[in-house]
Amino acid sequence: MAGSEVPAERIIMQLDFSSDKPIFLQIAEGLEDAILSGAFAEGEQIPSITEFAVTYTINPATALKGINLLVDQGILFKKRGIGMFVSENALDMLRVKRRQSFYETYITSLVEEARRLALTKEDVEALIGQGFEERRSNHGN
Repeated sequence: MAGSEVPAERIIMQLDFSSDKPIFLQIAEGLEDAILSGAFAEGEQIPSITEFAVTYTINPATALKGINLLVDQGILFKKRGIGMFVSENALDMLRVKRRQSFYETYITSLVEEARRLALTKEDVEALIGQGFEERRSNHGN
């Protein structure tokens, strides 16, 4: 391993080989999570394809496919002969992407169910507030 390589263990990622979600997508999402959590700052180098392949016992082509998804989205960029790095504004781009995904995945179905139950916007807001309070009291967050 070259001295400049970043160990893949820095990314706390669990790959689920029994999941219907392809491994390359799990890698891309794991890197997104690492960037969002601050494990990798903008401008910082991420682990090499080889490090991913060795650490997670996967085919290097699978790791490359996941990383290339983020390159195509502008989240990562390649420095030829050096490695992959987190792009400037990656954090903002990921927040926008995840916010839209959150809306599509959770909010639209929440609103549909609330309407079926004849809940008002205020009722839903109160339930969400209750959820935050319960989480805070159970987890201290």
